Amino acid sequence: MGVEVLETAAHCRALLDGERAAGRTVGLVPTMGALHAGHVSLLARARAECDVVAVSIFVNPLQFGDPEDIAHYPRTLEHDLVVCAEKGADVVFAPPVAEMYPSWPEAPATAVTVGGVSEAWEGASRPGHFDGVANVVAKLFSIAGPCRAYFGEKDFQQLAVVRRLAADLVLPVEVVGCPTVREADGLALSSRNVRLSPEERRAAAVLFRALSAAQASVTGGLRSGCAVAQVMRDAVALEPLVRLDYAAAVDAESLAEVDEVSDPSSVRLLIAAVVGRVRLIDNAPALAETELSEHGRPVRHLERIG
Repeated sequence: MGVEVLETAAHCRALLDGERAAGRTVGLVPTMGALHAGHVSLLARARAECDVVAVSIFVNPLQFGDPEDIAHYPRTLEHDLVVCAEKGADVVFAPPVAEMYPSWPEAPATAVTVGGVSEAWEGASRPGHFDGVANVVAKLFSIAGPCRAYFGEKDFQQLAVVRRLAADLVLPVEVVGCPTVREADGLALSSRNVRLSPEERRAAAVLFRALSAAQASVTGGLRSGCAVAQVMRDAVALEPLVRLDYAAAVDAESLAEVDEVSDPSSVRLLIAAVVGRVRLIDNAPALAETELSEHGRPVRHLERIG
């Protein structure tokens, strides 16, 4: 079937219910648009594993605390639809804000909050952000119905929040985490990267260098969680255009900071910083992918799109 672009929840739900009734499996790729090669990797995974692929494109106002941030968030729907068509999506759900939140700009009366994994790191730096994520994901899962949903590991804490949401609400959704896609210098692909000046873009690569330095320290035998985090802080301190928010070694499931990296395979390195006026996040396993070849997948490099 060709790509169908839908704007209402009722139409999207009916179409995907019909596909399942015909015996086909559904893969959902939730996005906020401005599609790049990271999103394409999610779409490709869904295409390989599911009969029908649905992509949602919705810039969710509930997860933005800063009015300037949402005002400057790139909106490229025409380009995104071309990418979806070329990369094998069957359905694009692109609702207006009023469809998802009929009371907007008044917040919906019903709110979804995921405790625990949402409270530190991004949750502390961006109050209300993960409540917004949880609300829109709960709606998207309700609309899509039983499916596999694909999220990038670049937003590692978001992935943890979504997994907890699906488990706690017993939603018929399998949440699939997919490897981070990076530029040649290691910078994780993000829709926000387009807002970086050339000099800021160069400086932003320090996040990946900091993660790599921390991984090397773990490979070399460093086991203090605080010391591993300090390696990341020291690396970022060398780049004057970058203002560090946090750097931490955390338990990969609970996201609680670890005192000791006793089992590196269960530890994740998190980092966040502001470059110019753009906030960037990244993460990596405590051991480099080559050290975890029997446990994980390799980092993928940039695929050009558009």
